[in-house]
Amino acid sequence: MVNLRKVAIIGCGFVGSSIAFSLMQKQLFSEMVLIDANTKKAEGEAMDLGHGLPYTSPMNIYAGTYDDIVDCAMIIITAGANQKPDETRLDLIDKNVRIFKSIIPEISKKNCEGILLIVSNPVDVLTYVAYKLSGFPANRVIGSGTVLDTARLKYLLGRHLSVDSRSVHAVIIGEHGDSELAVWSGANISGVPLNDFCELRGHYQHEESMKRIYEDVRDSAYEIIEKKGATYYGIAMAVSRIASSIIRNEHSIMPVSALLEGQYDGLEGLCLSVPSIVGKNGLEKVLDIQLNANEHQALHDSAAQLKAVIDHIGL
Repeated sequence: MVNLRKVAIIGCGFVGSSIAFSLMQKQLFSEMVLIDANTKKAEGEAMDLGHGLPYTSPMNIYAGTYDDIVDCAMIIITAGANQKPDETRLDLIDKNVRIFKSIIPEISKKNCEGILLIVSNPVDVLTYVAYKLSGFPANRVIGSGTVLDTARLKYLLGRHLSVDSRSVHAVIIGEHGDSELAVWSGANISGVPLNDFCELRGHYQHEESMKRIYEDVRDSAYEIIEKKGATYYGIAMAVSRIASSIIRNEHSIMPVSALLEGQYDGLEGLCLSVPSIVGKNGLEKVLDIQLNANEHQALHDSAAQLKAVIDHIGL
């Protein structure tokens, strides 16, 4: 029996502990179990978070083991090696696949009926690894995908146009990484086509601005890692947003990493970040959104890179 008010976080580094903090403030759950190879780290994080509970709402936060995940509605996996300066997300693959080969079978043994949310990088590849190793149905294995990248795009466009970023409707799809792409063809500001709104604000160098903003989005993680060593607040907020849609059954559309089964003219055998409907059962539907010819090709190029990595792993 799934307890809709219970979540587990596996991996208590910067990302995992930031997600725990964000979820505590969101008040989605009444029980949170923290699991880490370093038990003392998990215990310390649980204590630190617990001391803030008098200023939010009652919640049981504790360090636990895989035995505690059986009835979790969500299991969030952040465990893995960290991305270092000058290292791409794909450079992490061999190290993190080994870690997943130790974690995912432990989860499968518990016959958990909750939803696996993969956050570790490279997230698209590891979501596919988790899907293959867990034996879970595809709807119950999703990755955080390009939800953060999309937030970065909305933020930068909002700054560029001096408008609330929540009024920006634009999306990053493909790999959460260097081959990701912005779907400029569908971007708008509360229904006003992006280029039209830009001109309302006195911006006419569309190609130049799109190139600069896209590159800032794509490279922002590298810049943050170079400046402060790691990224964790943004992804914590993104994961909380995904969790909210699942636990509250919001049917929100977000570019999570999802198993493709022929969408976008035949993409299959991999997980890729594309707009999808997310609700209480996890992945409800992958949306096959309209792309222009260049975007379509860029998505297939991104998929080809991920496919090559998956073939290298040899699951």
